[in-house]
Amino acid sequence: MLLKLAWRNLWRNKRRTLITAASVFFAVLLANFMVSIQNGMYDKMIDDVVGLQMGYAQVHQAGYWEEPIIDNSLQSTPELQEQLRSDPQVKDIVPRLETFALATSGELSRGCLVIGIDPEKENALSQLAQRIAEGRYLKSGSAPGALVAQGLAEKLNLGLGDTIVMIGQGYHAAPAAGKFAITGILRFGNPEMSNGVVYLALPDAQFMYAAEERITSYVLELEQPREAAQVVHGIEERLPGDYEVMDWQTMSPELMQMMEGDKGGNAIIVGVLYMVVGFGIFGTVLMMTAERRHEFGVTVAIGMKRRMLAFVVFLETVFVSLLGVIIGTATAFPIVVYFNRNPIRLDSLAEAYAEFGLEPVLPTTIDPAIFLQQATTVLVIATLISIYPFQRILRLNPVRSMRA
Repeated sequence: MLLKLAWRNLWRNKRRTLITAASVFFAVLLANFMVSIQNGMYDKMIDDVVGLQMGYAQVHQAGYWEEPIIDNSLQSTPELQEQLRSDPQVKDIVPRLETFALATSGELSRGCLVIGIDPEKENALSQLAQRIAEGRYLKSGSAPGALVAQGLAEKLNLGLGDTIVMIGQGYHAAPAAGKFAITGILRFGNPEMSNGVVYLALPDAQFMYAAEERITSYVLELEQPREAAQVVHGIEERLPGDYEVMDWQTMSPELMQMMEGDKGGNAIIVGVLYMVVGFGIFGTVLMMTAERRHEFGVTVAIGMKRRMLAFVVFLETVFVSLLGVIIGTATAFPIVVYFNRNPIRLDSLAEAYAEFGLEPVLPTTIDPAIFLQQATTVLVIATLISIYPFQRILRLNPVRSMRA
């Protein structure tokens, strides 16, 4: 009965109800879009920098991160692997040998990062095979071959089936040189990776750099990537001091700082939006309370309890807010889905993004928690605002109200 009465009261003044619902609608629409694009950008950053490049956690020889040279590589032993796998949160360990070389082709040359990988394990971690634009992915035990990033191949005027020659310095200053047939061309959105990465099978990289049985890092594939810090702390306590265990936040503090700064700015904007919504709803409630004083006085005079009347007004505030929330969420969802599948490109900021190793796109994320959070926030605001008419009705003097 009270629900029906509250709903009918809303439409006695349609203009006021629609204006209030519209203010809620636009705020919910903008807030959902802004938060989803912010979280999508963070997820994309983590995928680009963490998922593909460094992983959520790594194990190195002590001192390697400060001076990432092949002489600071570690010996890959079954004992170390067993210790790392003993943690229930570690799904797998992915070995890498990362160092630098000068890639050449004819009279062209360019510096590049050479990454020796276990093809199967690396693909399970970073889905590297999905980056193949031409050719095929590496296979363990097959003839030596190289995966070359598309930008680097173009700069060296190389294509599928051509030979890339690389010269560098191996373990303990041993000479390092090798030539490999290009079996695959990799496409990266990240300009930094596209212009300077070559992948080799781990045994081929170890042989080229005279670093048999050595790797520069174990990347840890985790059951719960978001709990990397706790996993790292537990492993660090069990390993001897010859090793360092680091999570992605420690390895990439500049990314964390950028994300935290961006979160603060967006929180202010979303806060302003909700302040506008709050004042809009409060203005409506204030006006409605003043206009309906006579009505409230008559209702109380004929026997309706003040608490019941106050509850009806509370329901009216919630209903008009809920109306705006539902329409705003229903409108925001397809927009978020569209930009999730068709991210906004920021080609004009490509160089700035490349400095952080990021692809210049702004995707949205489809997370139901975002929509629920915005709806909850608006309803909390409406509930707090409804305290005002609730208190006014509880202190209502029917005689004075009917004379107004």
